[in-house]
Amino acid sequence: MPEWTATPADGPVDATLDLPGSKSMTNRALILAALAEAPTLVRRPLRSRDTVLMADALRALGVGISGTDDWAVTPGELTGSTSVDTGLAGTVMRFLPPVAALADGDVTVDGDPRARERPMGPLISALRALGVELDDGGRNALPFTLSGRGRVPGGAVTIDASSSSQLVSGLLLAAPRFDKGAEVRHVGPPVPSAPHLEMSVQMLRAAGASVEVEPDVWRVAPGPIQGGESTVEPDLSNAAQFLGAALVTGGRVTVRDWPAETAQPGDALRGLLARMGAVVSHGQGGLTVRGEGTFQGIDADLHDVGELTPVVTALAALADSPSRLTGIAHLRGHETDRLAALVTEINALGGDVRELPDGLEIRPRALHGGLFHTYDDHRMVMAAAVLGLAVPGIQVENVGTVAKTLPQFTELWARMLEG
Repeated sequence: MPEWTATPADGPVDATLDLPGSKSMTNRALILAALAEAPTLVRRPLRSRDTVLMADALRALGVGISGTDDWAVTPGELTGSTSVDTGLAGTVMRFLPPVAALADGDVTVDGDPRARERPMGPLISALRALGVELDDGGRNALPFTLSGRGRVPGGAVTIDASSSSQLVSGLLLAAPRFDKGAEVRHVGPPVPSAPHLEMSVQMLRAAGASVEVEPDVWRVAPGPIQGGESTVEPDLSNAAQFLGAALVTGGRVTVRDWPAETAQPGDALRGLLARMGAVVSHGQGGLTVRGEGTFQGIDADLHDVGELTPVVTALAALADSPSRLTGIAHLRGHETDRLAALVTEINALGGDVRELPDGLEIRPRALHGGLFHTYDDHRMVMAAAVLGLAVPGIQVENVGTVAKTLPQFTELWARMLEG
């Protein structure tokens, strides 16, 4: 795909935007709907590569999913003798296998080449401990084949989920359908992205599941999952680059329908941007961020909100004082090694970003244009767009990779710049 030019802003932005639904909520809603006792209408789902991969994988297992705007999900007997493609989607590669283990027949799970490098070993070991027969050829990674018997015994399991909270969420979401439910105990360094775990717990409870939570322990009782309706919130993490544009240009951006309370990690943008110098307000119209013309760097632990790191790093590179972002060593195992990628690409534009054992140190310097590689990572595109607001001549390689979570990105970006 030809490079995309990250257009510099010709003045303060002034825009009000509607963002598509949350990828994290959409894929959780699809899993719960597929395992429910009755049909579910998933309202305002995100349609992107990650969510279409999830829908297609569930269809391959015999779940009915239809609709053009909302998704009508009709559960049924899960059948195997199929293969599913997880792409590069962490939610699919970690949420789908516990569901596939409930199918009657073999299910082969694979994905993009980079997906075969992403952490899966703890989930594979946990599934075996819960009574699932699985052949991974000794790789502890994709691809692997589950030999489903139409049921999973379940029970207690210990897991090191320090590489991804999705390893726990995947087990919890399917656990109501296990014979004995599941008790998942984490042992190891702190689990990252705690808000995503809270999202899983909240959505399970909303669907009628019984979930008990103690520090590093989650218990899900066996029992029915309710159908009905599930409404997906706007994707708050995908708001980062738009709200950040207000900070960079000294303008205003409002994201409509921002929930007053939410488990989405993207809600942390309120505090992060305010600490960098933005004026942040929330009301009936949504969340509004106003820039003051200049903004400072930040010292922040992003362990729970690692997905915001690329855009926050780009903002830090344009700030008027240094930044230090920590708690994000786990980002080395994401769509790409995000820490190394950000260091390489920003420094190639004249920046001064240094990799730390668990994060990044950013010292702002004058930047210049150049080719910004994205490594098939949607968040790298978003970071490049933010840099391009203030730095002419940035060409973004493979902008199409944003279709992973935000296919409308370039259209929304142009609309914001046009006001």
